[in-house]
Amino acid sequence: MLSDPPQVATLLPTTPGKEPVRNKVRIRFRKDGDLRLVSHHDLMVCFERMLRRADLPFHSTQGFHPKPRLVFALSLALGIVGCEEVVELELSAPLPPEEIHARLTRQAPPGLTFLSVRRIDPRARGHVAGVTYRLALPPGRGTGLPERMAQLLSVPECWIERTRPQARKLDIRPYLRDLRLVPGAVEMDLGVTPQGTARPGEILALLGLSDLLDQGAILERTRLEITDETLSPGGLDRSPQKGPDADMRASEAR
Repeated sequence: MLSDPPQVATLLPTTPGKEPVRNKVRIRFRKDGDLRLVSHHDLMVCFERMLRRADLPFHSTQGFHPKPRLVFALSLALGIVGCEEVVELELSAPLPPEEIHARLTRQAPPGLTFLSVRRIDPRARGHVAGVTYRLALPPGRGTGLPERMAQLLSVPECWIERTRPQARKLDIRPYLRDLRLVPGAVEMDLGVTPQGTARPGEILALLGLSDLLDQGAILERTRLEITDETLSPGGLDRSPQKGPDADMRASEAR
């Protein structure tokens, strides 16, 4: 259930001489229900089948086994609900975002809900800057939690022992942005860098809440912050659009 460093689908280079990609969309979706128990690899296979059944004009990789040029912004660990996940798709022909949304929705299995489709600059890449996780708290588990949260946020360093993929010590404090209590739950804001991020299970262990995961509590990733998007408090991109074929807004500084 623990979250690993950023991973994306591996894409093979385009054969020299091919036309550059001129159409690209960013898709936000929700993964929950029984589908949260599907691995990231199997989710990629699921998307490939959906794209073919939806008859979308997607770009493919080169080689003996062509695959859709599809990149997930950040892999989601097994068992975690993804509330606003991000995947980018390269197209070989223009298609209105509304049409892409409708076609994918018709082919989506239970547990997969498409939230938005928007056209972006073909050169853009969905780099993740931060994530938010939420864990529901049973009655009584909030006792003393504000003090433990404040103490963790006050320390300059927080070293933990990480056992996978190899044993090492890691200071996860630089990745911890904020901790807060909301009605019935605790939320964690974590920064994401090319070098990695903190895992939500590590933060919960420091707060004395890891037993909730062992007892079957469901962790949610409620927000995925992409560097070139303007996000509303709820997380979804609601920047003004010029129409279904509007280009991505200019990249903004973090």
